[in-house]
Parts: sequence; C-alpha cells; structure tokens
Amino acid sequence: MDKKITKPGWKRSFKASVIAGALFSVAAIGYAFNSSTGGSNQHVALQGLDLAIVKQGVFQDTLAVRGRVLPKTTVYLDSVAGGQVEERLVQHGDYVEKGQPLLRLGNTALQLEVMSREAQATEQLNFLRNTQMTMETNRLNLKRDLLETELQIRQAKRRLSQISQLVDKGHIAKDDFLQLQEDLKYYEERRKLTLEQQLQENSIRQQQLAQLEDSATMLQKNLTLARSNLDNLLVRAPVSGFLSELNVEVGESKERGARLGQIDVPGEFKLVVQLDEFYLNQVTQGMPVKVKTPKVAVDTSISRVDNRVNQSQFQIEIALPGDVQDIRRGQSLDAELVLGQERQNALLLKRGAFFSSTGGNWVYVVNGNGDKAERRSIHLGKRNQDFFEVTDGLEQGEQVIVSGYGNFDKADTLNLR
Repeated sequence: MDKKITKPGWKRSFKASVIAGALFSVAAIGYAFNSSTGGSNQHVALQGLDLAIVKQGVFQDTLAVRGRVLPKTTVYLDSVAGGQVEERLVQHGDYVEKGQPLLRLGNTALQLEVMSREAQATEQLNFLRNTQMTMETNRLNLKRDLLETELQIRQAKRRLSQISQLVDKGHIAKDDFLQLQEDLKYYEERRKLTLEQQLQENSIRQQQLAQLEDSATMLQKNLTLARSNLDNLLVRAPVSGFLSELNVEVGESKERGARLGQIDVPGEFKLVVQLDEFYLNQVTQGMPVKVKTPKVAVDTSISRVDNRVNQSQFQIEIALPGDVQDIRRGQSLDAELVLGQERQNALLLKRGAFFSSTGGNWVYVVNGNGDKAERRSIHLGKRNQDFFEVTDGLEQGEQVIVSGYGNFDKADTLNLR
C-alpha cells in the first residue's frame, strides 16, 4: 500500500516566509514610488505649509502698483544749426528763465554761407528796385507823350477854327488847310494809340509789381532765416524750468538735430507705471487711483494709457495734483488702481504661491479632520493685492493650501503629517 510523503515543516514555513517578504518588498517599493514621484497619494509634512480659510467679505477690485515720478512737461533742447561748443553758460540742475542763454556754438561754414546768402539777397533786391524804377519811368514817359499829343490836338483845332474862314475868302491856300486837317487826325489817332498803350502798360505793370513784391518778401524771409541760423548758435531756454540734462562739453562737436539737454517745467509731475499686459483691457483713461506720497495719500486718476505692448508690458501715466509736496523727479511711489466697484459678500481666498503652479484652476482642499488634502478644480475671478475672488469650486470655511505646490503638484491626495 502506497504512503503519502509529506514535506518537513521547516520547509513549508521557509516558503511562506519568502512569499511574505516578497509581498512586503513590493508594497514598500510602491509606497516609496508614490512618495518620491508624486503619484495619486503623497505624504507631506503639515509643518511648513501655508493654509488659508475661504471667507466671505467685501472684495475691492484694486491693483497695487509702483511707479516712477517724472515731470508732466519736459522740453527738449536740440541743436538747430550744429557746430562746436565754444562756451557753456549754465550747469546741470540750474533753474533757467525763458530766453536765458545756455551755451554758445561756433560754425564757420554756416557764417560764410549766411554772408553769401546775404550778398545774393541784396543783389536781387537791388535788381528788383531797378526794375521798379524802370517801370515807373516808362509810365511817366507814356503820360508825357499823352500830354504832348493832347496839346498838339488842341493847337491844331484852334488853328483850323481860325483859318477856316480865310480859306473861303481865298486868303490861305486850300492845301495848307487840308494839311492841318491831316495833322489833327494824326494826333487824334496817336492819342488813341497812346491811351491803349497806357492801359496795357498799367495792366502789365500791376502784375509785375505784385510778382516783384512777392519776390522781395520771399527774399526778405530768406535773409531773415539765414540770419536766424546764426542766432541759433546761441542756444537759449525755450521755457522756464530746471535744466535736468545738459549733455555738452566745451570743444565738443554737435551735429544738426543732436540732443543737447532738456528742461523740466516745475510744479507739474506725473507717475509713470509699467503694467502687465493682463490688465490691458481693464485699465482705461480717467480710472480712479490712490497715490501714496511720503506724507499723505492723494486721490487722482489715470491721465494716459499707452496701449503699445513691449516685453509683455504697457505703460500708463497718472496725473499728480500740483499741490503735492516733497516729491522729486525719479522718485518711486506706491499707488492703488481701482479697477471696479466693491462687491459685497464675495468669497475670498488669500493670495499665495500656489497660483504659479496651478494658474488658479485647482487647489488642495484640507478635509475636516485636517489629515488629508484633496485636489479640487476651482475657478477664480479677479484679484487684488491680498485676495482672489472665488467664483466656483470652494465654499466658505474650507481650508486651502496656498503655499507653493512645486514638490507635490502631481498628487491627487496629500496625507498630512
């Protein structure tokens, strides 16, 4: 009869131990994998996390910004004629009055050119005057010819009336009488021709005189412009103000149109702020702004919006009241833009570093026991310097991790320790 052969007990227990060890190793590897690679579960130390409670309150749609103080009006000084700097009459930062000389330039070529143009203009003006004198002489000659012709006509008529009776009596030859009649007719025709010529000459003279006067006026303007170029070698202040820049040195050559400096009109300032293009459609001219000066906070508004985007930013200008004291060019000031009306009973979530990882699309919400945090999709509305406005996904009183998610942003659940 066959016997059942059984394995020794120590062998059975060894096999069970191996199987249990393998299962434990797999579980440990899985736990380690989840903890190190950010799987669906991850253990995170509660210490070091920043928690915030979703609360209900007033949401002020404002934006905190920082800008640079600049003069409201700046007048630039450019070289009109160009030349070499011969003399510097003021220094950087001086207060200058309108018309005050600032510096003197030298330009020999320009001086010679102006002298040449003056000579040409003088020659042409003399020619115009001579032409006018000639035309006036011709007019007087025509008038004299007309007077002489009319005199001849009167004399001929008087003689005809005197001798007409003598011809009938035979005391004077008839040929003499006929000759006198022909002379009278000649002088009458000559008078008509002279009058015609006089009318024609008057019409032509009026046109020529108008043209000559226009030419003379233009020459005078050209001559004045040429002389003003010489006057521009002495650079004067176009307005009164502080000379904030004067980029010239004695002996330096400046080309025509080169920037020499600038004058800031005192007592008028603006705050220039660079904003992210995210706010381009939210910021408009006239929007209220509260500016914090060293002494007081003043209410003002946006005076200009430059919609040109450069390196993901655009520029706005905020008007500063004239009575604001203790501010200087280049100084930095804080301001608060009022983007919209206050909203009562809004859900508010404290701003934090989590936004850089999630873009405001999801957060980790801590459960009631405080030992787990679940990943949840949310929707955030507008934001100010302190809070996000929650529009969906969170309720009042819930706790949210608002610190950075860089080490566990792939986990679905966080086990808080």
